[in-house]
Amino acid sequence: QVQLVESGGGLVQAGGSLRLSCAASGSIFSINAMDWYRQAPGNNRELVAIITSSGSTSYADSVKGRFTISRDNAKNTVTLQMSSLKPEDTAVYYCHALIKVAGPIGWSAYWGQGTQVTVSS
Repeated sequence: QVQLVESGGGLVQAGGSLRLSCAASGSIFSINAMDWYRQAPGNNRELVAIITSSGSTSYADSVKGRFTISRDNAKNTVTLQMSSLKPEDTAVYYCHALIKVAGPIGWSAYWGQGTQVTVSS
């Protein structure tokens, strides 16, 4: 019913920039928070950035000042602009959102399929 589709990952040199996008589609009634997580090999999935429906943002300490999260409520999209990338930013990045679909079902969490970001030194 609901899909989150990410795009924009790839290979970049240290110090470079990448822009990740995520589009939510389906029978969406409302979207609450939208966020980006990442998971590096051998590590747990960690929260990178979150943006509420009103536009309030929060970031992991490791990305503050380098990453910017934004959203377009009209298009049901969330974007992560990543700058000054470091090799330790290498991971699979996942879009995540709390969504209420049309109908009697309450809020549910949805995940995208993930997009690989690789930062070379």
